[in-house]
Amino acid sequence: MLENGVVTNCAPTLAGMKSANLFSYRYESSAEVIRELKDINNKLNTRGVYVEALLWRKESVLIYAYRKTFLERDLQQEGARALLASYGYQEYGVDACLERLKERLTQYDCFPHEIGIFLGYPLEDVVGFIAHKGKDCKLCGIWKVYGNVSEAGKLFQKLKKCSDIYIRVFQEGRSITQMTVCT
Repeated sequence: MLENGVVTNCAPTLAGMKSANLFSYRYESSAEVIRELKDINNKLNTRGVYVEALLWRKESVLIYAYRKTFLERDLQQEGARALLASYGYQEYGVDACLERLKERLTQYDCFPHEIGIFLGYPLEDVVGFIAHKGKDCKLCGIWKVYGNVSEAGKLFQKLKKCSDIYIRVFQEGRSITQMTVCT
């Protein structure tokens, strides 16, 4: 069930602690996934969370859950536009950037490096990852850290704790709507 995947993989976004999360979801019927996406968005859009398919594959789909206002902020931060422009982004609104990201995802076997901006990673870590080709990071956790190790380590712990709590309370019967912080 897609809703379970969203809670399991996107709790920090639901809690308003992170701009976005991304996960691969295995499916048997694309029509069922589309129906589930519509259902989840009906529940969460009024709370500021949007869930969409970024890349369809034969048996899996890349699911992206995000807070539109947080993503707008991330796309507007100093340096983000220059980095995105270097990868062919020409418009910087959320919808235009997501469309370009979808195009870029089809061009790679792995993820295009700018995806860190779309996940709310610190820009210095995204730039560091690109510059170092994913090597020589100071800390490896939810993402590779090239900047502030202390802050990143604390945040990694908070995000893990959030995920653990959300998974537990969802299994105990709390709904995804009840668990999604309104922003």
